[in-house]
Amino acid sequence: MSINLGSGKDEPEVMIDINTTPLIDVMLVLLIMLIITIPIQTHAVKLNLPNGPPPVADQLPMVMRIDVNADGVIQWNGAALAGREDLEARLREVAAMADQPELHLRPHKDAAYRHVAMVLAEAQHLGLTKIGIIGAEQFAE
Repeated sequence: MSINLGSGKDEPEVMIDINTTPLIDVMLVLLIMLIITIPIQTHAVKLNLPNGPPPVADQLPMVMRIDVNADGVIQWNGAALAGREDLEARLREVAAMADQPELHLRPHKDAAYRHVAMVLAEAQHLGLTKIGIIGAEQFAE
């Protein structure tokens, strides 16, 4: 903002002009920001949700449990596997089933990541999709 107070003795009266251009610029910027942000606040995601109660499950899903010990030993439902070939054979059997069971992978907190990653990669390679990692409470400490 600027004020013009006259420059000489020729002018008997003091002339005061306020430059309103910066004020108008600020108001326009605020108006544009308001126009831009209002549609974001009213944006909604439309979902097709099912109506009514959920369907009752006829039977509980079959669960296969895979444990990875701290030493890298892999267990299938509590029984130790001979090696990677044995794991692959069992995963192939599960992948061939019409209704694939859930795989619950429970790694020990001291197990090397490469053993856990190998089990996950093998299951993904064979097309298994119902895989869950359980036992996360041991990592919370």
